[in-house]
Amino acid sequence: MTSGYFEDFEVGDSRKAGPYLVSKDEIIQFAKQYDPRPSHIDEEAATRSVFGGLSASAAHTFAIFIFLTNKGQPPLRALAGLGYDELRLPNAVRPGDELDYESTVLEKRESKSRPDTGILRIQVHLRNQRRETVLQCVGSALVARRPDAKAST
Repeated sequence: MTSGYFEDFEVGDSRKAGPYLVSKDEIIQFAKQYDPRPSHIDEEAATRSVFGGLSASAAHTFAIFIFLTNKGQPPLRALAGLGYDELRLPNAVRPGDELDYESTVLEKRESKSRPDTGILRIQVHLRNQRRETVLQCVGSALVARRPDAKAST
């Protein structure tokens, strides 16, 4: 299995994690604390919303994405997230959904300012059990290089 260093990944490589089961209680609890809108905390009001039922907030969906990123296999020695582009949430996350994470390396380059790191640009999809995408984005991550990598270049 890969050690998760920058050198272990090539363009086209993928990582996966999940499933993550989203419960009604979790949706409501998260929303009460961070996004207390009726579509996230009140089932009756949610049926009248544009979502037509209880749904996780965007912040909650993003938090699940970050959680699964850290569970991805093979592992990745990410030191920091550098940003997310083209973030989309095309389908709502519902109680009972089982979410899976999948990412694919789009680009890789050595850091110019930090020779002990590299940067991976990654296409990400978070999908439910029906394979509907609930979150997609392109992320950039600062990744540790193998300690002996500088000596071999």
